[in-house]
Amino acid sequence: MANSDHKNGAPTNIHVGPPTKKTNWLLWLLLALGLLALLFGLRRCSQNDAMTRVVPIPATAPATDTAVIPAHATSPVPESGAVPAGMSGVGNYLAGTEALPQTFFFEKLHFDTAKSDIRAADRDEVNMLGAAMKQYPNARIRIVGYADARGGASANATLGKKRAESVKEALVADGIAPERVDTASGGESNPVDSNATSSGQAENRRTELVILER
Repeated sequence: MANSDHKNGAPTNIHVGPPTKKTNWLLWLLLALGLLALLFGLRRCSQNDAMTRVVPIPATAPATDTAVIPAHATSPVPESGAVPAGMSGVGNYLAGTEALPQTFFFEKLHFDTAKSDIRAADRDEVNMLGAAMKQYPNARIRIVGYADARGGASANATLGKKRAESVKEALVADGIAPERVDTASGGESNPVDSNATSSGQAENRRTELVILER
């Protein structure tokens, strides 16, 4: 019996060859979808990396100075740098280790025109200074007296010296040894206010305290 490629009399068709057009289309579609998914995933990773690298910096509030600078702070700055005002800080300074010398301003101690005597209303600050010097017996100071710019320079220098001497006399009367208090005159130099107004002239008729030793 002859060999034949059929079963039960029906021929068997076997297709051998390249994939059909339908199969090609599906493969290309799957490949395109895979590439899109890969690109999308890479983009998300890049965005996440950028987000982790960017750290927001909080805004910094502008610095503010709480200290009030007195009107007479235009005077020459002493060697130690700061220019304290008033007698209230003398005790703390004498107890500290800040550099010497240091200048303090009498906030209330001013003088009437052409006079050198201490007014009763201004004695409190002198008393505060005396109390601080008693607490720190090694302290030695210089009192510098000033005048406004009216009158001659020589007369104003003399008046400034008298005003410094008045403060020294008050301290000595309060029990402070006279050798602990030097005096000097600034005359009409180094004004702390305008000499063109009566209020400015009053500010310039002043005394300053320089701590020499503690």
